[in-house]
Amino acid sequence: MPDAVPAAQPRRAVCGLRLQWDEGVTAYDFGRGHPMDPVRLALTMRLVEAFGLTTAPGVTVSAAAPAGDSTLRLVHDQAYIDAVRRTAEHWQDPARYEPRYGLGTEDNPAFPGMHTASALIAGQSVAAAEAVWPAPGPPGDRPRPLHAVNFAGGLHHAMPDRASGFCVYNDAALAIARLLELGAERVAYVDIDVHHGDGVQAAFWNDPRVLTVSLHEHPATLFPQTGWVGETGGPDAPGSAVNVPLPPGTGDSGWLRAFHATVPELLAAFRPQVLVSQHGADTHAEDPLAHLAVSLDAQRALAVSLHDLAHRHADGRWIALGGGGYAVVEVVPRIWTHLTAIAAGRPIDPAADTPAEWRAEVYRRTRQQAPYRMTDGRHPVRWPDFGETGYDPADRLDQAILAARREAFPYHGLMP
Repeated sequence: MPDAVPAAQPRRAVCGLRLQWDEGVTAYDFGRGHPMDPVRLALTMRLVEAFGLTTAPGVTVSAAAPAGDSTLRLVHDQAYIDAVRRTAEHWQDPARYEPRYGLGTEDNPAFPGMHTASALIAGQSVAAAEAVWPAPGPPGDRPRPLHAVNFAGGLHHAMPDRASGFCVYNDAALAIARLLELGAERVAYVDIDVHHGDGVQAAFWNDPRVLTVSLHEHPATLFPQTGWVGETGGPDAPGSAVNVPLPPGTGDSGWLRAFHATVPELLAAFRPQVLVSQHGADTHAEDPLAHLAVSLDAQRALAVSLHDLAHRHADGRWIALGGGGYAVVEVVPRIWTHLTAIAAGRPIDPAADTPAEWRAEVYRRTRQQAPYRMTDGRHPVRWPDFGETGYDPADRLDQAILAARREAFPYHGLMP
């Protein structure tokens, strides 16, 4: 198929950004050799600082307190919260682990800060929700629409009663639950991590106030083996879950084609009051745990698109979270710095070099050579528009797109 549509240009207007950050989130550390290395968070923040984003106009850096039990209970069972505390307390005693709660397992090893660090990450996402939701009072008294970023968040696999897939507390679901508690009637969640956003889908499976959309590698080839097109929501919320499973090997043009063939129409029909997005970086070709072939340039392009969609359909209210991403030097810091810059209205030139002081910090911390430029050199990325080029019945990607549209679109009054 011919490449047809270029990526949108990022907005440069200052929107107002709350960047949620506390160095304590780097204590979310499953130990040496685990893929979820917290150095990825520290290196991201150092790169954000090196580009001057923390002192840019309209940007506020804020550290929230850890989420308390009453907040965690918006999504999680108290028995599970208590089990996380016990596991943290007895982290050196495998006999005390509680694998029925997903704790002390290979994916989620016990560590001393398990509860505190997990609750701290959750607290940042809940604070992000509180930042973007309008304050009470007449409309004229409300602050301008605000974006919020918590790149330490996006721990989308955690379930109400157990840890899963490197995730202890589901901060994304907690942020959405807090928005509902504050009075939001329609919240859209878009997950572009390579893995299915199963925990968030499960939390709101039967809640018509929340639309969850997940683009991910096909569940036949990747954890958590969920996210089939037929998963469309519970009996009281048909169409509230939308899944677009992508063939392994999908690259930039296919990934962007699938997103633009599904997400914009769904958001236009659902009319969310807030957009929450999860930006797992593990779609990248260099990620060691998955099988897509996406570039930093395409990841950046979707961050631009989600920013634009928040302004088009959610009055500018946008909460952007991190997520997976295990190329912890090569990929994660750069894409989440781009995400922060886009949310701040100060996008970084794709051709920009990484700052020398940041490259020195990377070597000091990891003894690895840092990337020298801010993308993979594929800007501007392009994709064949589904509506313009039509459906190719022999193409596995188009089969996935059409299947997702056929399953979900009629619930929203859309033609598949």
